[in-house]
Order: sequence, then structure tokens, then C-alpha cells
Amino acid sequence: MEMRSIRQAASNALAAVSSGIRTCRRGGARMRHRIRSAFGIRLSRRIYGEILSAVVLGVFGIAFILPIVYTVCNAFKPLDELFLFPPKLFPQRVTLENFSDLSALMGESWVPFSRYLFNTVLITAAGTIGHVIFASMAAYVLEKHKFPGSRAFFGLVTAALMFSPIVTSVPNILIMSSLGWMDTYWAVVIPAIGQPLGLFLMKQFMSTLPDSILEAARIDGAREWRIFFKIVMPAVKPAWLTLIIFSTQTLWNTGGNIGFYIRSEELKTLPYALNSILTGGVARAGAGSAVGLLLISVPILIFMLAQSNIIDTMTTSGMKE
Repeated sequence: MEMRSIRQAASNALAAVSSGIRTCRRGGARMRHRIRSAFGIRLSRRIYGEILSAVVLGVFGIAFILPIVYTVCNAFKPLDELFLFPPKLFPQRVTLENFSDLSALMGESWVPFSRYLFNTVLITAAGTIGHVIFASMAAYVLEKHKFPGSRAFFGLVTAALMFSPIVTSVPNILIMSSLGWMDTYWAVVIPAIGQPLGLFLMKQFMSTLPDSILEAARIDGAREWRIFFKIVMPAVKPAWLTLIIFSTQTLWNTGGNIGFYIRSEELKTLPYALNSILTGGVARAGAGSAVGLLLISVPILIFMLAQSNIIDTMTTSGMKE
């Protein structure tokens, strides 16, 4: 009896799935018929699929871009419009008062705004460049120069990806303190250079680079440094451009956890100073909206500049044996 009931349930489930598939097909056929009737055109299944994909991607694109548009619009809203309910997406009266209030608040600090900006640019540039260079070199050695224990080492790198920065902050503080680098730029730059994400990303991408090209370069007399900078790095350009985006976004927005490593106010970053403005309550809501725009502007700009290069190199660097 139990076996018969199981077979009956399975057959009912298959019948329901088959009925659902037939219903979807009939719905798609009716939709194509309506489009042909409305516009007088005949659509093939391929064109119909492309239109459906474009509609779905457009819906998701609008959903993803709405938070950015909302942040940009809030930066130009007066204080009374920020608390409207229901909230409005676009400002009714465009104003620059939020930025002037932010400038006035930053002017009251005994550390000038330019100092915070310099610290942020220095830490972001040093951490990003160092991370890309050292991660690329380590990935090249692990992937193209096999040595005993390389697999075990890469396994440790993969396992390190599971730990969040909060978990590793205590060991980083102990190491930086023992090296005497607390309250210096190095306390933030060195942990950023040693992030495991860059090594993992670069190694996985270098695995698609054929060894025959490197062997041909060695036969022609090219040294390892020349092979690395003239052949390997241009071939993995999409990987290190993507890594630049991730690293810049992380370091530019370094604000809350920087207080663990740096205590001197003149060494702190711009996000730390801007986020401290948000603690002023409702009166500083307008300045806080301007802060949000400033914090997302640089990562978005870098992504826009690097996106075309990533797409172009993705289409031309797919080399295989």
C-alpha cells in the first residue's frame, strides 16, 4: 500500500509539472500572438527570448540603480523634504545647502578638511597598488611555478576567505602593535595589502593563461620579471582591474574600524570625519545626505572608468591551449 501511494504521488507530481509547462507554453504563444496582432510583426522564438531577457534585465537594473539615484537626490533636497512621508524620489526644490552645511561643520574641526582627504587618498592608493602588485606576484608563483606545499598554501588562502575583517581585526592589532606600527599609516595599509581575495582572484584567472606562451618567452631569452610584466599582467588585465575596484571601494570607505589602529586625529581618514557628523542628530540630516553622496562618488567613478576596459579585455583575453 505504501509503495502504491508513493507511485501515485509521484505520478501526480509529474502530471502537475507537465501541466505547468504546457500552461507556460500556451501563455508564451498567446503573448507572441498579441504582439503580432498589435504591431503587425512576426516574432521568432529567438527574438521573443531576447525581448524577454531585455525586459527582465531592465527591471533588475532599475531596482539596483534606485538606491544610488535616491542617495544623489537626497543630497540636493532641503531639510524639510528629507522628512516627507511618503518620501519623494526627486527633490522639489534643488538646493546646495547640505554641502554648505557640511563645509561649515568641517571648518569647525581643528584638523582641516584637506588633511582628511590627503590621508584617505594616500591610504587608498598605497593599499590598492600594493595589494594588486603583491597578489599578482604571489599568484604567478603559485600557479606557474609549482613548488612543494603550493596546494596546501593555496588551501589556507581559500580558507582565509571565510573570515570577515572583524574576526581578523584582533590578530591584526596584535601584530601591528608588536611591530610598533600602531597609530601610523602602515597599520591600515599592510593588512589591506595582505587580503586573501586578491591572491585567490589572480590565481584563478592566471590558470587560464597557457603555459606554452611562457615557455616560448623563456626559450627566446626573456627573464621572469619581463615575462611577468610584459606577458602575464597584460593578459590578466580584467582580473587586476576588478581587484582595483574592490580594493578602492574597501579602503575609501574605511571609517569605523580605523579607530582600532589610528588614534591621532590628524592621521584619520575622510569617511571617519564625515561619519562623525552623522552623530549630530536630526539637525545634521542634510549634511549627512551630502556625506552619503561623497562616500559613494569615488568608487562609482572608478567603476565607470574601468568597466569598459574590463568588458573589452574579457572579450579578447580568453586564450586557451
